Amino acid sequence: MIGAELSHDEASPIWDTESNLMSEATPVPRLLAIDDSELIHRLLQVRLQGERLELHSALSASEGIRLAQELLPEVILLDIELDEIDGFEVLSRLKQDPRTHDIAVIFISAASDTMDRVRGLDLGAVDFIAKPFEVVELKARVRLALRMRHLVKMLEHRAQIDGLSGLWNRRYFDQRLSQEFSEARRHGRPLSLIMCDVDRFKRLNDQFGHPFGDHVIERVAQVLLGGRGSDIACRYGGEEFSMILPSTTATHAQEVAERKRVMIESQSWTGHPDLVVTASFGIADLQRMPANATMEQLIQSADAALYRAKQQGRNRIEIA
Repeated sequence: MIGAELSHDEASPIWDTESNLMSEATPVPRLLAIDDSELIHRLLQVRLQGERLELHSALSASEGIRLAQELLPEVILLDIELDEIDGFEVLSRLKQDPRTHDIAVIFISAASDTMDRVRGLDLGAVDFIAKPFEVVELKARVRLALRMRHLVKMLEHRAQIDGLSGLWNRRYFDQRLSQEFSEARRHGRPLSLIMCDVDRFKRLNDQFGHPFGDHVIERVAQVLLGGRGSDIACRYGGEEFSMILPSTTATHAQEVAERKRVMIESQSWTGHPDLVVTASFGIADLQRMPANATMEQLIQSADAALYRAKQQGRNRIEIA
């Protein structure tokens, strides 16, 4: 592989795992060029010098596909005329792979056949650049592709955030728990799941109004966000929350839940000095479950423990 890091500064939005809030700093965008000509790669390195990019190069289709899967670049410059398989087939394989499906691909070719352009766009390419490159046009098209990818990522992130609490939403919870569950199974690591529910939330809404209920949701979310950076707090739905705790046993998860329970109970509420809001917690530990247990069964176990906490008086923690 011929590669050159052209810049090391950072910018573009990423998620802070400890606060679950969007940060303005992002890694330098990666660009992968797939072309069987070393001359083209040298030209790209020279002509894209000064751009805020981390440039990687592949001299064959197979190497390009492999690097795309490993690096997950924001943009790929893909030559149509390759020795092993042509660029159209490479693009088809990239689009069929969930890992590389959303990468912006720009075709580059010495040919200017209209049908090639149409075919590439139909397969999912975002642009087409003719060889030899015009430096200004090349930079402009790469910048446009990066902006498009940046906007798509922003929309994806926003679609995973709950608007009221600021926590990850149910959609993200499902995706992330699936990922952590698979990793825990594959590597034999602990994994705990905490389900949390605000006690008598309907009564709070009925007595103090829905705006106050929203305020309770926001405050509980702030409590759940604090603490260990590895814990993943989500709003599961309504007044119910969840916390995914990778590499954590039930014993340690109970310690985390107890700190959250005490903090929620200790909150003071402006205009309601005598009010005490509490929450109940249910914990499931993957290591305590059968070897063939599913992710859905892990959730059901945590829910059952939460239900037991409610039945036994609320403002308490139960372990499945």
